[in-house]
Amino acid sequence: MRHVAVDFGAGSGRVIVGEVLPERTKLEEVHRFPNRQVRVGDRLYWDFLYLFEEMKTGLRKAFRQYPDIVSIGVDTWGVDFGLIDRQGRLLGNPVCYRDSRTSGILEKVYQVISREELYAQTGIQLMEINTAFQLYSMVLSGDPMLQAADKLLFMPDLFNYFLTGRAVNEYTIATTSQLYGKDGWADEVFTRLGIPRNIMQEVVPAGTVIGELTEEVAAEIGGKGVKVIAVGSHDTASALASIEAEGDGWAFISSGTWSLMGVQTTEPIFTEKALQCDFTNEGAVGGKIQFLRNITGLWLLQNLMKEWEAEGNKPSYADLLREAGESRYDIIIDVDAPCFSHPANMGQAIRQYCTERGWTPPATQGEFARCIMRSLAHKYHEVKRLLEQCTGKCIHTLHIVGGGVQNYLLNRLTEMFTGAYIQCGAVEATAIGNIKVQAAVMKNN
Repeated sequence: MRHVAVDFGAGSGRVIVGEVLPERTKLEEVHRFPNRQVRVGDRLYWDFLYLFEEMKTGLRKAFRQYPDIVSIGVDTWGVDFGLIDRQGRLLGNPVCYRDSRTSGILEKVYQVISREELYAQTGIQLMEINTAFQLYSMVLSGDPMLQAADKLLFMPDLFNYFLTGRAVNEYTIATTSQLYGKDGWADEVFTRLGIPRNIMQEVVPAGTVIGELTEEVAAEIGGKGVKVIAVGSHDTASALASIEAEGDGWAFISSGTWSLMGVQTTEPIFTEKALQCDFTNEGAVGGKIQFLRNITGLWLLQNLMKEWEAEGNKPSYADLLREAGESRYDIIIDVDAPCFSHPANMGQAIRQYCTERGWTPPATQGEFARCIMRSLAHKYHEVKRLLEQCTGKCIHTLHIVGGGVQNYLLNRLTEMFTGAYIQCGAVEATAIGNIKVQAAVMKNN
């Protein structure tokens, strides 16, 4: 009995066939494709139509190769969404969270509802990119798309909808929105910000069978009777579901474009200290809470690599790590500084950040890489200390999963800065967690 994990990241999408065996979860990637943001006019979009077509291509390959596939689960990044009209049609491509429409939006929001009230209602880290603030920007501009909308579907919900015809909002992805509270949708936030409450859907937990592939989709790609399951559809929730750890004393880092660092709890933490420390209470598989901090991760290094490639001077990753390891550059920057969120040129942004503070900016590729990795490791140290203060628990082990697991220098620096034991998990942690949820569901069906 096999399952398919469709895992969408900010840079790529993968269709992975998995089988849960007694000793391990066996994975095979059958299709990979790039994901990118597309600027049209004054907006930065995700190309949903392209992504959906590539997903179908991957599923078609999977069904041809493995006739015993019984289920599909989709996970993506958080906060972004698509809008569906009353006839069930998509109202335009989803806007990317890095679009400028929410620049400065928090100041406008706080004139209507304070940050303390927002956190008390939702327990979510206050970031301009959050769904609530994207929607508020549409309210302020009188966006006709919002007025025409009948349904709001977060990115994984959107893929599931066009696979099955059923519209739901899965719990873990819904909690990233700043619109969900302890007991469901935070109605007061909708009212205060003028966001239509009726566009939100039924919230279902991870592990819910949404339905089977529609007749039209099955006729096109195969897989008749295959079930689509709501997994931990926020990719962080699926990554966390892959970690096998018990008791207290451990925290996790999902390391990639973003670094998400936190602990798993049974109850949300809505304290003033948690607010001041920028922690968020996001949903986890099993109805639990991921009490975590969103940290700008390898985004800085990824941008530098693209810039070096455009200049015809891109190093291999191995050479870059070696050069960074040999470097003695020791300046630490704040990776979460706003100037690094979407600069025109990342290298110039880092140089300017250092120059403005009277520091010597990095000069070589190795120095840039070492600067970023030391700065990330130092940020992990800061967040670990704050996690301990907010939870009252000592953290002695860090479970690291995701693509950043392969960055041995970053892991070594993290161990040095935090003093914690580093347990490296799977690069494909998100797919593993996704498939484990599917397997548990199908075992009981």
